[in-house]
Amino acid sequence: MRFEISKVLDAIEGRVCTDPSLARAVVDLAEVIRYQDIDGGRPASLLRLGMVIDALSRELEEDSVQVYAVVHRALLSDADLTSNERMVVRRWADDGLVEVLDNPGDRMLEVADLLGLPVLSRVRFDGLRGRFPWLVEQPGRVLAPVPGAGGPAFIAHVGGGHSPVAGKRSPTGAKLLARQWRCPESGCALFGSGGGGGAFADLAGGADRSPAGQPPPALRNGVPTCPRHGVRLGDAGPRPRTEVLAVRVGGLVRRRFVLSEEQPVVAGRAPEQEGGIMLGQWLNDEARRWISRGHVRFELRVGEVIVTDVSTNGSGIRPAGSMAEADRIALAPQQSRVLGENDMVELYPGVQIGRAEELPTGAPFTPTSVMAEAPTMAMRLPRP
Repeated sequence: MRFEISKVLDAIEGRVCTDPSLARAVVDLAEVIRYQDIDGGRPASLLRLGMVIDALSRELEEDSVQVYAVVHRALLSDADLTSNERMVVRRWADDGLVEVLDNPGDRMLEVADLLGLPVLSRVRFDGLRGRFPWLVEQPGRVLAPVPGAGGPAFIAHVGGGHSPVAGKRSPTGAKLLARQWRCPESGCALFGSGGGGGAFADLAGGADRSPAGQPPPALRNGVPTCPRHGVRLGDAGPRPRTEVLAVRVGGLVRRRFVLSEEQPVVAGRAPEQEGGIMLGQWLNDEARRWISRGHVRFELRVGEVIVTDVSTNGSGIRPAGSMAEADRIALAPQQSRVLGENDMVELYPGVQIGRAEELPTGAPFTPTSVMAEAPTMAMRLPRP
């Protein structure tokens, strides 16, 4: 039992992040873990975060969906959690996977506003609608996780419906995310040393966080501030350009990844390169034989995505996403090409990679559940 719960917590860990490019919704962890009515279990359980993430994946029809979690510091010592769960939350905090705050206040809405993300919460936020007009102007931006058949379901606070709706990053958010930020507190997990060197290289003991994946600073009287330490952040220069790409297999988006100017990314059956995108777990036998261990390499140069075939068998480009065979452009081994707007790379029929916002999903598959390893007795789901 304990081993099974550890495995599901590891799976949930892969779905929490503070990366603005990958997070798909914002949650307050202290709230979500107390949704006792969705499983009839103990007063607080980290497994409920996994259940809510699964519900989000089903609604978005996408695998490997990640959430941005805001965490009250008191949760790190909450007696309603098991000692193992408290240890896991502390690890998430130390690794910068969640944002730990002494007083979360309206930080969840601030993050949603800056990044244009939906919010998963039962809180009504009545007193904050003047500051955040989208709470009432954009139906689907705030959804309440409620008990449903087979797990949580969502109900929009405004306008009805159950599908999460993303907005645009606010102008302030766009400006904040165009810069790198550093926290003067040594070892800051959110704004510590990054892999890019420069202004981050002299920070002793900081977390190994890429500047491209930094969360948005908090704003205190208009000043960019570390949300964890409450101190003013230093401007460390422009943030590297990035593009978010997605992998689609059999019509279902399986995962997203960030391409930056600093580091090329290789995708294939089982790439050997650090940071490679492994596709083998989603491929059938024939596709595994065709797709090389490292099949295509992506680079970001002067704002252009360059794709190079590094395979044995070659690839293809689907211009503007056209699936007509006559439109497919062959990409021979070692050949490079600029990935145009709405283009996608096809490694093998049904296996495509393209810009995330331009790669629609829609397949007769159910996204992989992070709760697959959860012991049955820990999940007393409501009867349909």
